Amino acid sequence: MTFDLSLYLVTGHYDYSDEEFLSIIDMACQNGVTIVQLREKELSTHDFYELAVKVKEVTDKYNVPLIINDRADICLAVDAAGVHIGDNELPVDVNRKILGPDKIIGVSVKTKKRAEEARDGGADYFGVGAFFNTDTKETNVLSKEELMEVIQHTDVPAVGIGGLKEHNLDILKGTGVKGAAIVSEIMLAENVSEKVNALKNKIDTILEDR
Repeated sequence: MTFDLSLYLVTGHYDYSDEEFLSIIDMACQNGVTIVQLREKELSTHDFYELAVKVKEVTDKYNVPLIINDRADICLAVDAAGVHIGDNELPVDVNRKILGPDKIIGVSVKTKKRAEEARDGGADYFGVGAFFNTDTKETNVLSKEELMEVIQHTDVPAVGIGGLKEHNLDILKGTGVKGAAIVSEIMLAENVSEKVNALKNKIDTILEDR
């Protein structure tokens, strides 16, 4: 399967209404986001499903793959492109059995050992980080050298995660990542279309310089 990790939007609902939230995702997809992860840890299963249905209507309009955070059941229920899982979810190989061979599975990794386990379990890409502190969740910031060791240890494509914003994306140069996962820089942008275009241009330049 082929998919583009270069500008990876991880959603944050913040204080938005569903209409505002969906409008931001629509604008982001329209202007060049290449993949969207719906990350809603606080919602009930029913509400998560209902929101996922609405988000998929948006992403389908632009042929952008929708990734569901953690929940294989929600992924299957809405026929999303795949899931992204962390350390405390069902094992990668179990997710693969549930989802079958055609869904994308992304895995958060911080160590070579975890990268090897995820690769062997059937991961299609890694989320590697954190590069910087983030308000999205508590996480350990790793050095660029530590991150590169994980990224370059296997042939599984990786996206950089953790506190990445337009002004600090240069840290990705030379790491081997295939893209950047962005949350607040897009979700809280005053002008979403301008921000997405600026991020896309910056990331494209970084990826060309690898």
